[in-house]
Amino acid sequence: MARTGEWAAVVVNYRAGALLAACVDAVVSDRSAGAPEVVVVDNGSDDGSVALLEQSHPEVPVVRPGANLGYGRAANLGIAATAAPIVAVLNPDVEIEPGTAAAILRCFDVDPRLAAVGPSIHNPDGSWYPSARRAPALADAVGHALLGGILPGNRFTRAYRELDADPAVAREVDWCSGAAVWLRRSALDRVGGWDEGFFMFFEDVDLCRRLEADGWRIAYEPAGRVVHVVGASRSGRRYRSIYWHHRAAYRYAAKWWRGPRRLLLPFAAAFLALRGVVLGAREALRARPGTAAATE
Repeated sequence: MARTGEWAAVVVNYRAGALLAACVDAVVSDRSAGAPEVVVVDNGSDDGSVALLEQSHPEVPVVRPGANLGYGRAANLGIAATAAPIVAVLNPDVEIEPGTAAAILRCFDVDPRLAAVGPSIHNPDGSWYPSARRAPALADAVGHALLGGILPGNRFTRAYRELDADPAVAREVDWCSGAAVWLRRSALDRVGGWDEGFFMFFEDVDLCRRLEADGWRIAYEPAGRVVHVVGASRSGRRYRSIYWHHRAAYRYAAKWWRGPRRLLLPFAAAFLALRGVVLGAREALRARPGTAAATE
């Protein structure tokens, strides 16, 4: 039975083009858990995405901070502009499928200690994206960083991404992707919302870890389904994405590593800096005219 006012959706937009309007279309079309509140936070887009949205959904409020504040800060602004007890935070390049809201809200109804639920995320070709994962243990993080791009089936990546878990089975997880995550407002309030010190990347890992430290649970629910055009807002800005990813990884380590492990932080900084340079050089090589990757 549909319940009005039970959930809200915050869409954090940055240069998503026509995908933003498509995302909002899908959100407002899913009334399986009642009509949602919808708020868009635009991080200073200049691509006409907000204008396209306003043509199709003039009723949807748009928060305009006037600059790119990063994902976490924009999410906090959107959450503050809503009132529902459950709030979804979404990338603008996702489309939720009908019935997702009801499936997710049922999880919160059943378990009062549940703080966050991630749906099953799929690529546009229908393939499954491993969005529900374990906390990055040091060995798995290093192994994944070294081998994930060239040997995606290596044991470190498999462990970190939980690739051996059945994607059709609901389970408790350490964290789920911030590209599409439903959150209990009361739990968010207890931990102070998203950490705005993460501009992009790792803010979802950090949020789930803080929620778990406060006694809450994180879950993956495959009955909710989302299609995600991964990285649409970052296309054309790959060097900047590499920089922010590695900076966020170091910030996460500096925030959570305790005791003797903190002695490894200088080595982590050097490793991440070197990895960032290597990935940047690889992107430059791929972009050279005449290479096969340049046409991707």
